[in-house]
Amino acid sequence: MVAEVGRAYSPAVNDATLLAVLLPVIAIEIGLMIWALWDLTRPQRAVRGLPKAVWAVIVIFIGIIGPVIYLLFGREET
Repeated sequence: MVAEVGRAYSPAVNDATLLAVLLPVIAIEIGLMIWALWDLTRPQRAVRGLPKAVWAVIVIFIGIIGPVIYLLFGREET
């Protein structure tokens, strides 16, 4: 987008708004990841379908979806 001469470009979303949206999302993602990894490393925890090491890779590298997938489908209640 080309700005008019003499006017500064003003994005629709400023830095404060972006920060206000991203900080809670990042906090939720980190919290879910810590919870899933803590649950995964408990000795008495049984998992479904995949080895614990593969679940750990899924939790760490697939962002916010990885911990949710593990918590919903990877845990086996004993």
